[in-house]
Amino acid sequence: STAIIILGIAVIVVFVSDKRYMQFVWIAAAGAGMMALFLGMESYRLERIAIWKNPEAYEKGYQTIQGLYAIGSGGLFGRGFGESIQKLGFVPEAQNDMIFSIICEELGFVGATILMLVFLMLIWRFMVIAVHAPDLFGSLIAAGAMGHIAIQVILNVAVVTNTIPNTGITLPFISYGGTSVLFLLSEMGLVLAVSRWQSEKKCI
Repeated sequence: STAIIILGIAVIVVFVSDKRYMQFVWIAAAGAGMMALFLGMESYRLERIAIWKNPEAYEKGYQTIQGLYAIGSGGLFGRGFGESIQKLGFVPEAQNDMIFSIICEELGFVGATILMLVFLMLIWRFMVIAVHAPDLFGSLIAAGAMGHIAIQVILNVAVVTNTIPNTGITLPFISYGGTSVLFLLSEMGLVLAVSRWQSEKKCI
């Protein structure tokens, strides 16, 4: 999962820095080929795909099934903040990778939607800062931070909802982990510095 995030950030940064967009078609084709080779090199990677397709048939699908139970039991408005049942030992790593399923259980579809809108607004603001940055370096900083958060949110939500095979990725700013929050806030600081520099340039 870390390799996917790093590769995604690299592709976004190259995309922003180069106006020749047709080359990314070949990059995508090569990436798909490398991904197929990467999955075939280790048996446990293919096992994850099999678990994703039919989690009830495998013991390792327990986490996915319990996460889906949590999402389903939340309904429209959820059980209430702090009232999750699945986090009491049923969902493994509920405070880390599977935190979104607990949010869905406690706050329901409405609460999860609001959280996604907050992330979407943050990503959109990063994109605006990247577009209006005074130089290419500022654009790359903002675009890289935007790509990091966007990819991580997409992967986490997709894994929890069993849309893609389990990759073990955390939800930015929400999952437990001080080091993760520290680096995410550092990225936020860099992007805000680019935004402030942009405002100062306009004033001059």
